[in-house]
Amino acid sequence: MARIEVPMPQMGESIAEGTVSKWLKQPGDAVARDEPLLEISTDKVDAEIPAPAAGVLAEIVVGEGQTVEVGATLAYIETEAGAAAAAPKAAAPAPAPEAPAPPPVAAAPSRPAPARAAAPAVAQPEPQGNGREETAEERLRRRSTPLVRRIAAEHGVDIAEVEGTGQGGRVTKQDILSFLEQRQAAPAPTAVRAAAPAAPAAPAAPRAPAAGAPAAGTGGPMSVEQFWRTFYGSVEHPEFPVREGDELEPMDRIRRLTADHMVRAKRIAPHVHSFIEIDFTQIDRVRAANKARWEQQGVRVSYTAFVAWAVAQLLRDFPQVNATVSGNNILYRGDINLGIAVDLNPGLIVPVVKNADELNLTGIAKRINDLAARARDRKLKPEEIQAATFSITNPGVLGTIVGMPIIPEGTAAILGLGAIEKRPVVVEVDGNDAIVIRKRSFFSLGYDHRIVDGADAARFLARLKQLLESFPENAG
Repeated sequence: MARIEVPMPQMGESIAEGTVSKWLKQPGDAVARDEPLLEISTDKVDAEIPAPAAGVLAEIVVGEGQTVEVGATLAYIETEAGAAAAAPKAAAPAPAPEAPAPPPVAAAPSRPAPARAAAPAVAQPEPQGNGREETAEERLRRRSTPLVRRIAAEHGVDIAEVEGTGQGGRVTKQDILSFLEQRQAAPAPTAVRAAAPAAPAAPAAPRAPAAGAPAAGTGGPMSVEQFWRTFYGSVEHPEFPVREGDELEPMDRIRRLTADHMVRAKRIAPHVHSFIEIDFTQIDRVRAANKARWEQQGVRVSYTAFVAWAVAQLLRDFPQVNATVSGNNILYRGDINLGIAVDLNPGLIVPVVKNADELNLTGIAKRINDLAARARDRKLKPEEIQAATFSITNPGVLGTIVGMPIIPEGTAAILGLGAIEKRPVVVEVDGNDAIVIRKRSFFSLGYDHRIVDGADAARFLARLKQLLESFPENAG
């Protein structure tokens, strides 16, 4: 009898977790390969998840409304036909087959230890060592986040031993890290007497930042690799006292995950911003000359489309702007895929125009319009929000003069477009200076200073200005 895992899929490079919205099948139901099995939601997209194999849905591990990390096991499918008849009848003695099946985990599937931490996520209570069932309070405490369960499993900690300060007594990341730090401190004198010459604690101190992570030296419970994986992969927002007259409202899923992504992006990349002013006189001439033809083609060419076309043409000449840092390496992207931010009011999503450098002006405009319309209707496919190599956001449409956007994870730069407004400017007319009215806009380039220098950013913006202010008539 083959038992197949149904994992939480990776829905985007910057998406670390997802929420089970609805199960379309129940335990005991027969499923066909690629038949919709459940619906999940992330801060970027909602999608149906197909069954990876034909068989019978044997067990649901993650219930509706629960949020788990990418890779966590959602359910199990038994693939042999005989399991179809056995599955419903075996409902009563269900706990028996759980013991020899260590793979059911909700954290790191490659390690056997996290399986013990994740087991309480199943619907039925896990018996305690003395044979009694867990109380509701104990089960709630064990239902901590996958990150907390993984840290506990890696260090051999029973979450029930940890004092939880979260809602309902849940153990938070800070709780488990503080517990490990205190546990490490207790045997410290013995460790020093046994290995005095090594003195591992001293060099480990700089690696224990304000987050409260345990030291990574010899004998410490958390390695350097584990610490950085935790630091870059998780976010714990501080809590503040509620004063009289305040109103405390939980974040919705989109806002919470967006908040986490923004914090991680700022942790990862040292942000620098450069600015330039662009004159749209030539672009207005091109729009006026081609307006009738574009209307016949049924396409609306926005200012954003002009900018996207120009950026796509330039990125080949600036490979470091179309790259990302990967460990101690620079990963230069082979494709030019533009993420175009779309306001959902509330919320934000960034669909991706793939291979934008291969499209002409109207081709990019059509793609942007289509993606934006389907984004607002919540009809984007998961692959349509993945693999961006450079991003463009346009807060100027709402009147913002200039912005300093955050660089999305896995990229090196983002371009912010300010409001296009009529302004008095000094230009040369027949050899003399004159004050004229022109449409102009401030652009900001946010870039990762690890791989993009200020001079690189300045050259990129200067070339972009030159291309937009002398926009070619035949680009469309």
